[in-house]
Amino acid sequence: MNASRERSAGTTLAETVVGDSGPTVVFCHGLFGRGRNFGSIASALTPHYRSVLLDMPNHGASPWTDRFDYETAAGMVVDHLRSGPASEGPVHLVGHSMGGKIVMTAALMAPELVDHLVVVDIAPTSSAATSEFEHLMDAMLSLDVEHATTRQELDRQMAEEVPEAGLRGFLLQNLRREGDHFAWEPNLTMLHRDIDAVVGDIPHDEGEFDGPVLWVAGSESGYVTEDSEPVMRRLFPRTRKVVVKGSGHWVHSQKPEEFTAVLRGFLAS
Repeated sequence: MNASRERSAGTTLAETVVGDSGPTVVFCHGLFGRGRNFGSIASALTPHYRSVLLDMPNHGASPWTDRFDYETAAGMVVDHLRSGPASEGPVHLVGHSMGGKIVMTAALMAPELVDHLVVVDIAPTSSAATSEFEHLMDAMLSLDVEHATTRQELDRQMAEEVPEAGLRGFLLQNLRREGDHFAWEPNLTMLHRDIDAVVGDIPHDEGEFDGPVLWVAGSESGYVTEDSEPVMRRLFPRTRKVVVKGSGHWVHSQKPEEFTAVLRGFLAS
């Protein structure tokens, strides 16, 4: 573990609750995200839904693990659901990217906890994103967080490797101030080491989830391909696929109104 931010292992995930009435929707973010990334979507769903925004394992304020695999990550989500959001009945489960693979695995592990499943711009099989994420992790790890005194200084350090200001802002949200310097909240060193598992297949040797599934893809993203459809539809036979035009990988942030409309319609079906 990164010595600057050690945490004990556990299964209680950090959560933020938005709304106090209606069916429960649980949101699971992607790599280097955090629960609050779905805050605007959750607000748009109120007062008809109560939203629970989870920090995934090794992210935000949630526990760290010694290694990454989807069975462990999904198991932690399942444990959290059993003891909290789904303790009185199944919930709607939404996941983007890495979080999408986590919610797919969770639905296969504990289908009784899941009412509707929403998978955002990811497939159950391996993606070709390893080099992209390795590049971003290298850029994050190269920052001198121990000596920088402002986020603007770190933003300037990262600009050459990550020229897109919006993407830099997304990555730098993972910083927290510790005294007079910064530290990374995610378990960055471990995730960098285990990136092949992060972008790899979910466990899918057997079983299926027979509840309704919404599979959302961005038209400009390459994460959902024709090659991944047979496995997706075998594991989730009631899958409905929707492509959001003009969106890349971060569908919920790039096209929030369209995404919310599709989500609301599916959950009400």
